[in-house]
Amino acid sequence: MQSVERSKERIKKMFDKIELSVSSYDTAWVAMVPSPDLPHAPLFPGCLKWLLDNQLNDGSWGLLHRDPSLTKDALSSTLASILALKRWGVGEGHVKKGLHFIESNFRSINDEKQHSPIGFDIIFPGMVEYARDMDLVLPLTSSDLDTIFWYRDLELERCYRSNSNGSKAYLASLSEAMGGLSNWKTIMNYQRKNGSLFNSPSTTAAALIHLHDTNCLNYLQMLLKKYEDGVPTIYPLDVYTRLQMVENLQKMGIDRQWLQGDEEIVLDLTTCALAFQLLRTSGYDVSSDLLTRFVEKDQYLDSLKGQYKDDTTIVLELFKASQLVIYPNETALEEQNAWSRQFLQQKLSGRSIKDGNLSKQVINALTFPYHASLDRIVNKAYLRDYKEDEVKVAKTSYCCPNISNKDFKNLGVIDFNMCQSLHQEEIKQLERWEREFRLDRLKFTRRKLVTCALSAAAMLFTPELSNARISWIKHAVLAYVVDDFFDVGSSQQEKDNLIHLLDKWDMDEDTKFCSEAVEIIFLVLQDTICESAGMALKWQGRCVKAHLIQTWMDLLKSMGKEAEWVRDKVVPPMDEYMENGYVSLALGPIVLPTLYLVGPRLSEEIVASPEYHRLYKLMSTCGRLLNDIQTYERESKEGKLNAVPLHIIHRGGIITEQDSIKELREIIGENAKKLLRMILETKDSVVPRACKDLFWDMTQVHYLFYSKVDGFSSPTEMETAINEVLYMPIDCNEMKIE
Repeated sequence: MQSVERSKERIKKMFDKIELSVSSYDTAWVAMVPSPDLPHAPLFPGCLKWLLDNQLNDGSWGLLHRDPSLTKDALSSTLASILALKRWGVGEGHVKKGLHFIESNFRSINDEKQHSPIGFDIIFPGMVEYARDMDLVLPLTSSDLDTIFWYRDLELERCYRSNSNGSKAYLASLSEAMGGLSNWKTIMNYQRKNGSLFNSPSTTAAALIHLHDTNCLNYLQMLLKKYEDGVPTIYPLDVYTRLQMVENLQKMGIDRQWLQGDEEIVLDLTTCALAFQLLRTSGYDVSSDLLTRFVEKDQYLDSLKGQYKDDTTIVLELFKASQLVIYPNETALEEQNAWSRQFLQQKLSGRSIKDGNLSKQVINALTFPYHASLDRIVNKAYLRDYKEDEVKVAKTSYCCPNISNKDFKNLGVIDFNMCQSLHQEEIKQLERWEREFRLDRLKFTRRKLVTCALSAAAMLFTPELSNARISWIKHAVLAYVVDDFFDVGSSQQEKDNLIHLLDKWDMDEDTKFCSEAVEIIFLVLQDTICESAGMALKWQGRCVKAHLIQTWMDLLKSMGKEAEWVRDKVVPPMDEYMENGYVSLALGPIVLPTLYLVGPRLSEEIVASPEYHRLYKLMSTCGRLLNDIQTYERESKEGKLNAVPLHIIHRGGIITEQDSIKELREIIGENAKKLLRMILETKDSVVPRACKDLFWDMTQVHYLFYSKVDGFSSPTEMETAINEVLYMPIDCNEMKIE
């Protein structure tokens, strides 16, 4: 526990100071800026000293303990550092060692497994030309030189042919290596309010060399005051870094900067997408216009060229953000979701994502979209793939300890295992409860305790929500029991007897059970309702038993109605089926009692409000249709009612099963969109956010459970998720947890 507390303290401090690794490449370009008073001396001698002090043992410059796949990055950083030393006639021994590194590793230029820094095919040849101008002889053959200049010409031709705004911005961001091809007057149109060009120290240094621009100078002086003698490859990165930290910890608000159009958000698509996700899911009324400035895929991909991140990283964040469609007029966001999904799928199938960690992130995002992502499943996948000291590649490689560090991992892994251990104890307690109330004697019913436990623990996983979890699981188990009782386990007399007993509630000497099954079900229902009401009394300060009884009565009556339709071979109108079906799905007795146990006070007025009922109905409608789509073949054979064949019947039989399913999925999509909007909106809302979240949690459960089959009825389909969430801890030794 001391390790956990230490990690928490260190994480708190990280929000105060954003740390970025020093970039040898950018520091070298800043070191090349001459003094206006002494043109034969550097303006920033500290940068030159940093280069002399930080050459690596193999003769290269760059990140210490570099991954073998980053050799091209090291070649770029090393050549830039050599140019800076040669420019000022210092470090002859350093230059020789650096040239030897370039000669020994140049073959990696053609290695497809190498990470290629952004703009490498233009930047490296440009620096080779600078070396020629300095009479610096590089250990490269004429064939080597032909190869790199061929790559450069190919890239330049592609950009010139496009002549798009994105291509122009891309070339401008590489202007330090463009030599005589640079139009500095045009390039300065990209200068930002902080004086930089693209938040890039190297490009800004080149502009200062050519134009002596005061704002460029102020930017570099500010940077060196903050970072002393070595500069990062990107600055500022504060908003993006804090957003990443918040995404790890899932809490923070940055609405003011969004509304003011802060450059650090607006001009960086990744930061913009991440900010949009966090703001919208936190309930802020933010427009998606910033994300959908370019509707078409080609326009968007063109706009990425001026960015300093890999296009897959950017599109991944855009894909995640575009899932948060909540307004009818957000068709552009829906189109963005479609093409970004396709883009990521193509990247995976083409195996063009060289970063293994990024590849896993893409797979997880596509496998668990926002509407079907159970928190604990996603958390565990994220923890397993989490890399401390992760290296990112822009013009050169860099790392940010604020985003990738062992404290996040330590905290996450220890918390996951601790919560999982608690869930296992709860399951043992619930197994005793099943035996105590003789539920094992009901041979007609499916045993679903562990599946129900998964649905609760995957979303309500914290220790303080133990009562809420147990209530959810018990009511879910009983919902299965009652569903099977009405479907296959009872006569009409038994059905009527159970409904009568619940309606009467209090038992006396005249109370009669027409079968053992009725007795078992009623007694366990009565005990569970009383227990939930007792726990709720402590949280709510009022008795809610009558509401819980009524919720169960509504369910029994709706199930009785369905049984009556089947018995009498009635084909109800679709709207009548759905009006009854959203109740008979049995989510009311699971979710509504749990709402009283998640924290906020729920007055009788809130529970009776139209908002509360609409949340319940939208959730249950989505669940009912998701269920019916996966079960229609089995239920049709069993003579049960189901939305898929009913929809065909009421469309006059002119549509196929697949047409019916497609149209029902569209209805699900529209209802899910309305539900998510209600959950995220705060204006005129009376239901507390923590309670509203529970309606979305259950919808996510249904999306995942019914994504391929009926996961509730096919335990093997959910076996992996059950084991991951409930039984398989994260190996602390393997993850090197302190």
